[in-house]
Amino acid sequence: MTTNRQKLATVFTVLFLVASMICMFMANGIQRDHGNIKISEGKIQTDAGKITYKLYKPVSATKDNRAPGVLLLHGYQNDHETCRAYAIELARRGVVVLAIDEYGHGKTQPGLLERGYVNHKVSVNYGEDSEADGTYKKIGGTNRYKILMNFSNLTFFKDYYSKDSDGNSVKDSAEGGIEGYKWLSELEYVDATRLAVSGHSMGTWASWSVSAAYAGAKDADGNDISPKATVLQCGELFRNSVYDPSIYFNNVLLLQAKYDEFSYFRDYQKTVSDRLLSSDLRKEFLGIREDGKWNTTYGDFSEGTARRMELLYTNHRLTTHDAHGLKVALDWFDSALNINSAIPSDNQTAMGKEWLNLGALLTAIGAMLSVMTYMIDTPYFETVTIPLPSREGMLKGKSWFTSALISILVAGVLYPFATQLGHALVPVPEKIFRMTVGTGLITWYLFIMLFTGIINLIISIRNRKKGIAKLSLYDRGWTTEATNRLDFVYILKSFLLVICLFLFLYVVVAVYGILFKLDLRIIWPMLTTFNFMRLFQFMVYLPFFAAYFLMSEQKALVTLRSPGTYQKGIVGFLRTWMRTAFVMCGGIILIVLLEYIPFFLNIGPGADLLFGSTFGGPFMSLMILLLPQIFVYSGIGAYCYRKTGNLYISAFICAFIACWIVTGGSSFV
Repeated sequence: MTTNRQKLATVFTVLFLVASMICMFMANGIQRDHGNIKISEGKIQTDAGKITYKLYKPVSATKDNRAPGVLLLHGYQNDHETCRAYAIELARRGVVVLAIDEYGHGKTQPGLLERGYVNHKVSVNYGEDSEADGTYKKIGGTNRYKILMNFSNLTFFKDYYSKDSDGNSVKDSAEGGIEGYKWLSELEYVDATRLAVSGHSMGTWASWSVSAAYAGAKDADGNDISPKATVLQCGELFRNSVYDPSIYFNNVLLLQAKYDEFSYFRDYQKTVSDRLLSSDLRKEFLGIREDGKWNTTYGDFSEGTARRMELLYTNHRLTTHDAHGLKVALDWFDSALNINSAIPSDNQTAMGKEWLNLGALLTAIGAMLSVMTYMIDTPYFETVTIPLPSREGMLKGKSWFTSALISILVAGVLYPFATQLGHALVPVPEKIFRMTVGTGLITWYLFIMLFTGIINLIISIRNRKKGIAKLSLYDRGWTTEATNRLDFVYILKSFLLVICLFLFLYVVVAVYGILFKLDLRIIWPMLTTFNFMRLFQFMVYLPFFAAYFLMSEQKALVTLRSPGTYQKGIVGFLRTWMRTAFVMCGGIILIVLLEYIPFFLNIGPGADLLFGSTFGGPFMSLMILLLPQIFVYSGIGAYCYRKTGNLYISAFICAFIACWIVTGGSSFV
């Protein structure tokens, strides 16, 4: 018989799904410019393997009315969908846009190993390095470490940089971009004489490589099909002496993030300041002898010599959707490709689609939680719901804050070191643990669990000496009240319930992919469908995520549970959520403050100042994604625990979603 709670849960499930579907329908309308853009997806066959793509074709582009084309190349830990703002705005203005998944990203087949690597790295601007000064030095370690340290070594560089004494080489720093450019140039409705390239972060190195490969290139009819513009969204500059003088680049725009966490995108300086304008590197780029200026165009578009550095008051990751940067880029493409669109460059709709995507993501999660509320009242799953432990086990006052502070400090202090260690140097089997950032995260998780275990052991020994009674397994959240031992049927049923919830959400994502060619995200990869390789990675990494979330939520939801846990209604939920979020997010907040307060004071990023640039970059910029995710996980965990009293359901559902995000969107070797 259906309970009243099940009836209410059914209503909420339907309402959340309808709201999510409406958000996706509207996002799709923006993506297609309400019928003016046709979108298709597919794969480009290359010698290295299949490269996945998304093509934005204006309906105005035909064989008889050929349109200009732009190739978009995403950054590290992203995929082609991260390029959507540029793709939508260019396609709205009549440009055919091809966005590809580069090596090791999205659903493209070749991994980052296909990019190649060498056994050395450069820690200053190319052409200004010296073996004597130690700025050009040999490196060792895992293959993924060499790849990550070689992202700025490019295929078209002289052998001194692109090959090494061990016989290794940078094989394709375009990461599939060269094949993508060729494919785009051969479309019958594309004017191959009006093509351009743009990339963000890692994609800027790929953009340099594509433009170098096609410098002076001609099609079968003898037409010049070299890129007429290269737009760099947070890119590195190089001295002309590091590559052959026959290579040239037409009309290059550099969008410079003021608060870029990556040292090579700010010329290895602590901050982005006017000091860069007087460097020989920047003056050589601009083609001038005097000091340059921000936001000023030098050279001539008709001769391909136009150069500009636009200063954006944003950070590295947000550059992809910065409205001012996008406006400048659209104007640049217009001047280089003669687009002549009637739509002003400040008329932008793409960000609206991102907010709708976020709405669809959150309401889809709401639908999943409503399904859980329904399922725990079914005869099979009703036994996974247990009473909450009594308030007697709650820590209060000074004891609560001391325990919470220890958890926060352990997570925060370990973050820069453990993540970077796992990202590059931990010698795991790389054919099994293929996710670069994923390995960094689970290394951090393992260190947190180790240190937390040691601290708990010390506390336990101290309590025993003081004669303090040991809490039961039930009081600590590990089992039911009826027994003081682990109940494996209870645990397995909890796990099975979470699998059902995960499959529900996965089906929703898959349906959206089929109907709208969109996944659930806000700018960066979040929830997307798996291919077989990524599904295998999900299963490899899931046990580590599950162990971590069991430990962290046991601490936040049980040991440090809020009085609001026992309070009914929305107020009780919010009290529980905020207290849980404080414990789970506190370590990341600590590192965010450490990183960005000195950065915003124009001193430099905190990680670079305290630990060196090795500990800056990927995981520092990742915090802008990680912090809101953990905040949401805290809410999901709080909801599930209040509804069920079951730690396993709360922890496992967060682990499934977190592992899905990482293995579905993280790069792989």
